[in-house]
Amino acid sequence: MMLAIRLPPEIEKRLERLAKKTGRTKTFYAREAILKHLEDMEDTYIAEKALDEFYKSGEKAVPLDKVKKSLGMET
Repeated sequence: MMLAIRLPPEIEKRLERLAKKTGRTKTFYAREAILKHLEDMEDTYIAEKALDEFYKSGEKAVPLDKVKKSLGMET
């Protein structure tokens, strides 16, 4: 699969400088950046969606101390 993206000129220049200094391609660094941050972005969006669904459900939150107590984890 091929992906084409437009970057702001300043980011394009930074990638170009990095590629020239290291002998790697701009594509290499763009791919690395995406792979490094994709999992964090997925986790964030999934958590935000779950929180939104929780708020819409009208369910009541249970305080952490009560959860710990119910699990025998009191400190």
